Amino acid sequence: MTTPREVVVHPDAEVLAQATAARLLVALVDAQSHRAPLHVVLTGGTVGIRTLAAAASSPVRDAVDWSQVHVWWGDERFLPEGDGDRNETQARDALLTALADALPAENVHAVPALDTLVTTPEAAAEAYATELARFASDHADVPAFDVLLLGMGPDGHVASLFPGHPALGARGATTGVHGSPKPPPLRVSLTFDAIRTARQVWVVAAGSEKADAVASALASAPVETTPAAGALGTERTLWLVDAAAAAGRPGGATTA
Repeated sequence: MTTPREVVVHPDAEVLAQATAARLLVALVDAQSHRAPLHVVLTGGTVGIRTLAAAASSPVRDAVDWSQVHVWWGDERFLPEGDGDRNETQARDALLTALADALPAENVHAVPALDTLVTTPEAAAEAYATELARFASDHADVPAFDVLLLGMGPDGHVASLFPGHPALGARGATTGVHGSPKPPPLRVSLTFDAIRTARQVWVVAAGSEKADAVASALASAPVETTPAAGALGTERTLWLVDAAAAAGRPGGATTA
């Protein structure tokens, strides 16, 4: 079961990042009053990393019991460990390092990096699928994600699922990606099968260059042309956008 899309519009990208960070921290605190552990899927991209940096500087971050939070990624660039273009590296710089011992190292589940043992995106995807399955229950392939954050590109891609790309139809939890139209060409991504198991899916987008894709996704365009249209949560699907990105949707850019 999936839910209707909700849209919240913020005045600009900076307010969007700050508000999304606050929303995420409060969501974690609220969820921890009902269950533990929690599983959160992070995203990269400009706004995604600004959101993590805003969370790091928020006093609300200390209200979260990070020892009961597991961190995952929706996709990753298949590059060596520590590469500055890896989403993991950027997330550590923005938030995870600041959390220090509050977030146990074993709770951070990075996508395997390119090295002498993991030489292909498929090998990394398979290893990541195995790690996801370790924390799954009820014969599922992935944990019960509490919040799954996704950025969106101007072409409407989410994670590393691009328009017209064979990875759109991948089954199971993860897929290797070759020939990404956005560098680097080799990537690892969660599939739609995995994304759609999340309790809450939040799509975060800013900038006028994304207005057409936002409008297309909110109009339920085919996933083959606008992959973001297929990003749906089981309890909530939330679009968090700035006024520029919302300008093309019905109703325009009315802000929250």
